Amino acid sequence: MTTTPKEELPILYRDEYLIAVHKPSGLLVHRTFLDRHETRFAVQLLRDQIGQHVHPTHRLDRGTSGILLFALDRDVCSAVGKQFEAQNVDKTYLAIVRGYPDEAGRIDHPLTRQFDDYEFRKSAGTAEAQEAVTTFRRLATVELPYPVDRYPTSRYALLELKPETGRKHQLRRHLKHISHPIIGDATYGKGRHNRLFQELFGCHRLLLACTELRLTHPVSGDALRITCPLAEEFRSVLVRLGWDRVV
Repeated sequence: MTTTPKEELPILYRDEYLIAVHKPSGLLVHRTFLDRHETRFAVQLLRDQIGQHVHPTHRLDRGTSGILLFALDRDVCSAVGKQFEAQNVDKTYLAIVRGYPDEAGRIDHPLTRQFDDYEFRKSAGTAEAQEAVTTFRRLATVELPYPVDRYPTSRYALLELKPETGRKHQLRRHLKHISHPIIGDATYGKGRHNRLFQELFGCHRLLLACTELRLTHPVSGDALRITCPLAEEFRSVLVRLGWDRVV
């Protein structure tokens, strides 16, 4: 009788207080009411993998891959969470977007709060927009000989993104705001561009990944830098576009 091998998350960093893993695209961080039929969650997988309770210190969207940092007790989780809330954690993401954004820029665009399914919701229209800031740097561009909409070719860019605040879906909403949505984003993106990447590259994921976190270790006080390679599906798209040497 054969047994199915237990799924494990790649560990990027671990000490007696913290553990960081590479979360794949499509994996929820924890169970939610809206996804109650799902059976796989990062919290559960990692708990079973290392044999102890873990506490997520921040969140990643389901479609986003990359660094997910956990604390191994509640006090450490609270201390790291305060760094995120105070905007003292330096976060770096990579994304492939539609069009050619400026070479560098700062998106200062407040976002209305999006509530989780377990949170109290005030009546519609009463939520005030919260400060939200993202800086970006363009790393590469490409023009493909495939018509999309009214254009005879299609243009895309690779961006480095640094959110200075941590609003829900901030990067995806900000890139939509400047008319350069992230490829693979079914909510804020463009379906025709998403389908082109599916047809050309077999890519069915959101092309957004958290590749670096910099913070102060909550116990030692030392500077902590955690990095993460791109998932294979994301990297294969970069190779096909000739961007693999850029990152």
